[in-house]
Amino acid sequence: MNKVILVGRLTRDPDIRYSSGDSAMAIARYTLAVDRRGRRNENSQDQQTADFIGVVAFGRDGEFAEKYLRKGSRILVEGHIQTGSYTNKDGQKVYTTDVVVERHEFVDSKSSPQGSGSDQFIPASSGNSSEQPDSGDGFMNIPDGIDEELPFN
Repeated sequence: MNKVILVGRLTRDPDIRYSSGDSAMAIARYTLAVDRRGRRNENSQDQQTADFIGVVAFGRDGEFAEKYLRKGSRILVEGHIQTGSYTNKDGQKVYTTDVVVERHEFVDSKSSPQGSGSDQFIPASSGNSSEQPDSGDGFMNIPDGIDEELPFN
């Protein structure tokens, strides 16, 4: 099984390119800084406390990244690891390891500060600014006048 789930922040805006051909497909590449788990001690100030993981998103996920993801965005990425290799312009073989996105979601809401540490998952597709705030019990408030449209009583 090849499954990866990461939560981290984008280190820069995604690099977007489109494939050539009749049906151009968006390809977004970005790096996710993922904090390492574990205890910090006084001597760890000089040690790296995050891993920087290459991520690639294709098609609709790539278009989403182009439109909504920015440097500092805290997101959850679910996908799989893909390895590859190519020969660079100096003739050296370069090996690559990337996480290919199958799904990604925002972890912080737009109104929360970037460093809040909140682990509230907000689906990436819920970018609608007309949503009602939640009522504090984990459920979204239902707008007035919509009762007759609900599929249950």
